[in-house]
Formats: sequence, C-alpha cells, structure tokens
Amino acid sequence: MKEFNVKVLVLNCGSSSIKYQLIAMPEGEVLAKGLAQRIGEPVGQLDHKSEKGKTTLNDPIPDHNAGLRKIVEILASGDPLQEVAEITAVGHRVVHGGEHFTDTVIIDNDVIAAIEAHVALAPLHNPPNLLGIQVARELLPGVPQVAVFDTAFHQSMPSHAFLYGLPYELYEKDGIRRYGFHGTSHKYVAQRAAALLGKPIEETNIITCHLGNGSSIAAVKGGHSVDTTMGLTPLEGLVMGTRCGDIDPAIIFHLARTKEMNIDQLDTLLNKKSGVQGLSNISNDMRVLEDMAIEGDEVANRTLDVYCYRIRKYIGAYMAALGPVDAVVFTAGVGENSPFIRERVCKGLEHLGIAIEAELNKVRGKEQDVSQADATTRVLVVPTNEEMAIAIDTYRLTH
Repeated sequence: MKEFNVKVLVLNCGSSSIKYQLIAMPEGEVLAKGLAQRIGEPVGQLDHKSEKGKTTLNDPIPDHNAGLRKIVEILASGDPLQEVAEITAVGHRVVHGGEHFTDTVIIDNDVIAAIEAHVALAPLHNPPNLLGIQVARELLPGVPQVAVFDTAFHQSMPSHAFLYGLPYELYEKDGIRRYGFHGTSHKYVAQRAAALLGKPIEETNIITCHLGNGSSIAAVKGGHSVDTTMGLTPLEGLVMGTRCGDIDPAIIFHLARTKEMNIDQLDTLLNKKSGVQGLSNISNDMRVLEDMAIEGDEVANRTLDVYCYRIRKYIGAYMAALGPVDAVVFTAGVGENSPFIRERVCKGLEHLGIAIEAELNKVRGKEQDVSQADATTRVLVVPTNEEMAIAIDTYRLTH
C-alpha cells in the first residue's frame, strides 16, 4: 500500500446526510469515500468504499455527531487509516458565505460566527454545514479545518450583474442580491476547460453549465465569474428537477389570492413540486423523461423542450455578456451523462459557432471535446469533482 503524508477529509453535511471523501494530497488520490444517510431516522445507513471494497452499515444514526463518529471510526479501522491522527486537514463545503467570503478560509471562531450570520440566507443548508464543522472540530482537535463556500466564486460579479431592480436599501441593509451557487463546480470545470483548450484561463471566456437535479450556468471571464443564473437562493434561473427557476414574481401573489396558499405552501410548490417534475407530472429523473421522449411521448417532449430552451436562452445571453466565447462546458449528473440533452440544447446554435459532432457526443462521464471540427465555440464535457476542488483548496491553505 502506498504511503501518503497528507490526508484531507472532505465533508459535505446535509440536513439528514453526510457525504465524505478521504483524499491524499497533492496526488489527488481518493483513498475512501462514502455517505451516511437517514440521520435521525430509526435506522440509518452508512455506505463506505475503499480499495478494500464496499461496506454498508445499517444502524441508528441519531444525529450528525453520531454520523461523523461512525465515519471517523470506519476510516481509522484500517480502511484505509490505522489511526485518526493520520487525518491532517478537513475541508467543509459551506453553501452560503454571503459577501463576507470571497475565497476559501481556515475556520476559526470568527468564521463560524460569520457563517451563523448567513443562516437566514440559507436556512436549509448552513445549519447542517455548521453542525458538521462543530462536530469535526470536537472529534479532531488541533486538525486545521477549512471552509469552501458555494457562493465565493461568484463574488467577482460586478454590481450590474448581482443587483436586483429593488429599492437599493434592501441590498445595503438586508443583503438582497444575486449570490449564485455551485461555485466550487463552476470554478473547477472552468479551470479544466482552459487546460483542455490549451490556453491560460486568464485568456478565456467560458460558459459553464452545471446540470443536475439543481442546475445553474455561469459566465466565466478570465477565470472569474461575471454572472450566474441562481440568485439570492438556488431557486432562480434554469428549470430544474423540482425547482421552477425564473417566473413572474406576481404568480406568487396570484396563487396566494386565488388558491389561498400560505408562504410554506408556496415555498413547497416552487422548490419541491415544480421544475420538470411539475411540468411533466411524471418524474424529476431526467433519464426517465429522456426514455419517454425518445419513444415519442408528448408530455416528456414538451417538458424537455422547456428545460432545454431555458438553458439555450441563457447560453445566448451569456455569449452577449462575454463577447467571443471559447467554450461551452457541460457538467454534473445530466450535463456529463446525457448526450441527448447536450444535443437538444445546442441544436439551433450553429449561427453562434456551436455545433456538436454526434459520434463524439456519445461520451458519458469523461472529459471530451464534442464539437464539430470547424466550430468556433467548442463544446466540452467536463465531469465535475467538487470534493477534489475542496481538497485542493484545503491543501493550498494548510500546507
């Protein structure tokens, strides 16, 4: 077995789950990874994978403290570590850093206080992120902990891109503005795209399309985000798995009056019952809708027309914002693995220099240029790796 001196534990704590990877740096070798889920339910589940194989434990995981303890215990049981002290740093995904954080930071009490101050902007995400940080600090005292923010990459947006057409005092006093999300992914795939293009990222204009159950697009100029589709929250922008994306805000008032829906019901409708799930009334699983569309199902085709049109429209808008674009990048679950969606999105963009080669486009889950030879704007498939990006940043700050 290889010996690695630096082992970074990457944690992504959700409301009822903890996703983790143990990565040897700077080699970037994944030593182990897994998922603790159903936290707080009568029976929890921990799926762990390393070079020794796969292990699944079905035991109660009453809270995040117990979940992290189980994760550290299995890692230090010889799979792959001999003792907890081999973990040299911990990198945490934190969803919302507001304007306070423009880059990755080493966690101290002031950082924790600032993350707590942004809970109102991300009430579903920041509390479990904070809990993961607190528990990890208790379990691994003296080990440097690092926070990597989904919003940090987008803090380079100019004010004309992040301000809403609302009273300015709402921005000044309450922080109401576009923040954007998926920043770790957009940054990582933009850097990989520049490498594939053989150009310094400072000399590139790239549009990154992170298409999963949650989806967003970013306009990246010289390696810096200058616009993105998600806003104050992850609800704005593209039509997603269960989120509506851009709508006329007056729809909310209309539904409140005519359907007597309250705030919580409207929140559930827009975040959990809309998007392709709501449009199709079939599924939020793109694979299901693709199969049905290929078979000629009218509802599935109508739904995917809306989904792909919104992506195509934003690509056009960001080409206008950036000027000449070097590449459009597809990433995340749908973007990496769906030749069907990539082809459907790009169809009709030939006049903008975007043209996919059908045979090359059959690729799934690996880096590849899928453009026609004479296309002036390249179309790239670049698998995202947010865990690796977090490990890279954590290593950079701690070694």
